[in-house]
Amino acid sequence: MKSRLTAKEEDIMQIVWDNGDLFIRDIVAKLPEPKPNYNTVATQVKFLEEKGFLGRRPMANSFQYTALVSEKEYRGSTIGEVVARYYGNSYSQLISQFVEEDKMDLDELKELIASIEQNRDRNGK
Repeated sequence: MKSRLTAKEEDIMQIVWDNGDLFIRDIVAKLPEPKPNYNTVATQVKFLEEKGFLGRRPMANSFQYTALVSEKEYRGSTIGEVVARYYGNSYSQLISQFVEEDKMDLDELKELIASIEQNRDRNGK
């Protein structure tokens, strides 16, 4: 996966993920108040391009930006890094911590197991 995103870059990516292809002016319009100026957003978009998260295509005398990394890909990568760094690549240790801290109850754990089993059945594993 590409490098990590800053909080502001994540905000911009979330707008693109939620809305599809956009121009910088559209991104600025969707950001919360107080809105950053156009040049600030353009700089952040440039960094997102350099990191491989956004691509652009010319449209008239501007550029339209599109996500090159899906939100699902990014989330999976981020979780994977946390699990590798803090849980020794053990997803079961991560889930165990949720259960131990009452952040996940037994019913949720059963639902998770059922979902995993269904997915394996569908994929023939």
